[in-house]
Amino acid sequence: MKRILSVICAALLLAAVLCQSAFAQKPEIGAEVSAPASAALEGPQIQAPCGILMEASTGTLLYEKNADEARNPASVTKIMTLLLTFDALKSGKIALTDEVVTSAHAKSMGGSQVFLEEGEVQTVETLIKCIVIASGNDASVAMAEYIAGDEASFVQMMNERAKGLGMEQANFEDCCGLTDSASHAMSARDIALMTRELITKYPEIFNYSTIWMENITHVTKQGTKEFGLSNTNKLLKMATNFEVTGLKTGSTSTAKYCLSATARKDGVELIAVILAAPDYKARFNDAVTLLNYGYANCRLYTDEDVGEIPEVQILGGVQDTVPVRIDKPFSYLGTSGEDFSGIEKEWIFETELKAPVQEGEIVGKLVYRLNGKEIGQVDVVAAKEVPKETFFDVIREVWEAALL
Repeated sequence: MKRILSVICAALLLAAVLCQSAFAQKPEIGAEVSAPASAALEGPQIQAPCGILMEASTGTLLYEKNADEARNPASVTKIMTLLLTFDALKSGKIALTDEVVTSAHAKSMGGSQVFLEEGEVQTVETLIKCIVIASGNDASVAMAEYIAGDEASFVQMMNERAKGLGMEQANFEDCCGLTDSASHAMSARDIALMTRELITKYPEIFNYSTIWMENITHVTKQGTKEFGLSNTNKLLKMATNFEVTGLKTGSTSTAKYCLSATARKDGVELIAVILAAPDYKARFNDAVTLLNYGYANCRLYTDEDVGEIPEVQILGGVQDTVPVRIDKPFSYLGTSGEDFSGIEKEWIFETELKAPVQEGEIVGKLVYRLNGKEIGQVDVVAAKEVPKETFFDVIREVWEAALL
């Protein structure tokens, strides 16, 4: 009996030791747990704490690191100032040849500037060059005042435009990024969104963002003098296997070193955003790392020729069919070496389309499939208006038929 009791006690003691060991190895709630190697973020490693890589035409994300963390973007802010400037040009509110008078407030801007004097007159196009190439804070404020009347009103426009683009973390407090506070902020994703809007809607920005050096002329009470603009985006002169097309740098003590870089290769446009890099070399090296990664892993399919487009049957109209067109060309970004020759297309139209039909009205879709899997679609719209058939139209048709 004593032997049996000894065995039982030993077993209970062993179980207690094992349980204690198991609980000792279990981390406390909230304790940091190392992720397995397989769970590590795939893709390149960058020094900056925040970054993102986006394909411009489709908006496809290829890489992100803390992409929704709001940070001060410094002069990368000016991308929104440029976007609103080109919006105003498109609407006809302003023109490139318009003359802008520099205010005392614009002249007072510190930081990076082109040294505009109060009362100095420059054209809109010259100010665009000053903003894009030399990151002129004074030029940015002069442009903002010309478009909106004052900088505060322009900043309100910036925030409204950001909201419309889905820039969820963005909060603009000035038009140039000189505000060195944490509240003037946006995320890498926000910057990619506004960069994409600028370069896809207004590709003419590249006429300015690729300029390395250019002179402007100051005409003031002190006389006339030349001033040299030098591009702050040193990526333009770095040896790369892709074409650098822009776009905007920024740095302050709070923001550290930031960059929204755009590039092109084999018809693919990429956007690499870097926030809070430790030094100016790191931001450029990080951008090159992301862009190299993107071009090594993606190919773009764009259907420039959809082939013969069928007409669509219509009921109750002054004609039996309506010609159609696609709303916009279809693009698909492949990231796995897909063979695009296997892409198939299918036209799908409304079965009982009834008049009246307005020009531009959606009447169907063109579906794209790769190896049997749908990869996207584009809207098919009416290419012309088709009014509804009236009683008099019917009488006329009967009369014309009788004459035949």
